[in-house]
Amino acid sequence: MQPTSKAPDTMSQRIDYMQQSPELFKKFSAFSGALGTCAIEAPTRLLVDIRASQLNGCAFCLDMHVKQARLAGERELRLHHVAIWRESPLFSERERAALAWTEVLTRLPADGVGDEDFEAARSHFSDKELSDLSFVVMSINAWNRVNAAFRSVPGSLDKAFGLDKADLH
Repeated sequence: MQPTSKAPDTMSQRIDYMQQSPELFKKFSAFSGALGTCAIEAPTRLLVDIRASQLNGCAFCLDMHVKQARLAGERELRLHHVAIWRESPLFSERERAALAWTEVLTRLPADGVGDEDFEAARSHFSDKELSDLSFVVMSINAWNRVNAAFRSVPGSLDKAFGLDKADLH
């Protein structure tokens, strides 16, 4: 019998991975924190985090990054349009390239990343920027996986991360 992806009736965290693996959590948090100084601008990093979290169905990360984006001054309509970025006129060509690269790396094709996808991204990013963007995508995908696996509860760390200031309920 195949496991189902049915949503739980009540949302409760399965494992507190931060407590169970504190050294790994600390090191991965440091890695993710280092992305704050990478060549990709913060607003684009947040769009990437939101889009990957949507694709991966990670409620905890989606909730967190939408709140971070609002606190950083992102417009509400753009946040609503991340899911439909291809049809929306609200994103720059560079942001579109970042979102497309996020999708291809998040949904890694069986035959790998094609030349067309690579060249499309490369036309908007330097080699350094594309490398950094790939690390941003890698990071959010890893966070999505651990938070989805252990059902981290959306909003449960808002106060600790200062996200309660977003005043989104």
